[in-house]
Amino acid sequence: MAQASGRVPGDEAIGQATGRGPVLAWGLWDWGSAAFQALILTFVFSVYLTDKVGENLPGGVSASAWLGWALGAGGLLVAVTAPISGQWFDAAARRKFSLGVLTALTVVLMAAMFFVRDDYHYLWLGLVLLALGTVTFELAGVPYNAMLRQVSTPATVGRISGFGWAMGYFGGIALLLICYVGFIAGDGDTRGVLGITTEGGLNIRLVVLLAAVWFTVFALPLFFRVPEVPRTDADPGAAVRVSALDGATGARSRGPLRWLRAIGASYRVLWRDIRELWVTDRRTVWFLIASAVFRDGLAGVFTFGAVLAVRVYGFSDSDVLLFGIAANVVAAIGALATGRYDDRVGPKPVIVVSLAAMIVCGLALLAVSGPALFWVFGLALAGFVGPAQASSRSFLARLAPPGREGQLFGLYTTTGRAVSFLAPTMFGLFVWVTDSERFGIIGLVLVLIAGLIALLPVRDSDLKNR
Repeated sequence: MAQASGRVPGDEAIGQATGRGPVLAWGLWDWGSAAFQALILTFVFSVYLTDKVGENLPGGVSASAWLGWALGAGGLLVAVTAPISGQWFDAAARRKFSLGVLTALTVVLMAAMFFVRDDYHYLWLGLVLLALGTVTFELAGVPYNAMLRQVSTPATVGRISGFGWAMGYFGGIALLLICYVGFIAGDGDTRGVLGITTEGGLNIRLVVLLAAVWFTVFALPLFFRVPEVPRTDADPGAAVRVSALDGATGARSRGPLRWLRAIGASYRVLWRDIRELWVTDRRTVWFLIASAVFRDGLAGVFTFGAVLAVRVYGFSDSDVLLFGIAANVVAAIGALATGRYDDRVGPKPVIVVSLAAMIVCGLALLAVSGPALFWVFGLALAGFVGPAQASSRSFLARLAPPGREGQLFGLYTTTGRAVSFLAPTMFGLFVWVTDSERFGIIGLVLVLIAGLIALLPVRDSDLKNR
């Protein structure tokens, strides 16, 4: 029931948009967003920047190094803005509006990448667009993940989270196959079945345009089928800060100062809320820390899987592409299949079993050789990545106080960014110490073990009904 202030209790937003239509629309955003994650950030545009655009870059710094620094700068900006952004999305009841703005900005930045030709003079344009796109894309994930509680009930949050992750995997696979066959496959001056010229990097630039259109088309249903979250009384302090921030647009001479004051006030509310969490619900803090560690291990599995396949297990370039597709399919199926177990027994057992299985598979990979056994244990490893990711999201959704999901998912993003150096550093350390890429697996396994140990004490006995 609405209160006199026009606000409702936070728990009235739970299950606000259940039903197949809203759930499908929510999942389609994940399907569409794979265009940025798979094509722009991982497999196509970032590789194009380092291998083609920056190929003849003068000076002593490589294009790969500049790429790392640009993404690092973008990641830092995400880390410092995600928590207060989530706080504002919640208190202002503008989750869908904010997701729409951030999605539109990401699409515009993707489309602008079409103007990055394969000439080192365009490298800086490409790096700026990619870094900014990373910021808007990751910030968009905060209100999107917070919407999980709107399209699910306590009895379905696990399976719907798994459905969203699976849609992201399948969307990435579908678009990669379309782009590879249509624009990239083959040799010579024209590529793909469409015979697109490689002059000026046109074939890759058209892939980027297709990715922008793909994201737009599949993101749109969410904005028609999922309603805006209602204003709640979940965090009155943050609501006051939002009013100050909303008023910062008036009085031109005072506007910038009021913005700075409102942002500073948002950080004070954030630290207040973190202190309250530590006192009243310390397990949320521990889960944020534990999940940050094991999520970095999960990311490391996919990041270094291709390197290991080629350098250690004798895969060809074409085999790696096929394995990458198969690994994403298996991860998606795993996320779908375990969603019901998440709802029945809670998310923690799913994460614990998944991490333990990944540790066993990682240790097995240390002892085997050849592509056949890598297919077996590598796909088994990938099959548990999806469940761990999906149940991690549902775990936090169940932990979050109703009406404050955005703030918690903002912290989720920030803590993940804060430890994103762990898996790459540990992998590199063991490769350097042993002078063998094979033993880099030990570094990844140790990160997964650390995340599992940190998760085990986190209480979950009351989460199945939340």
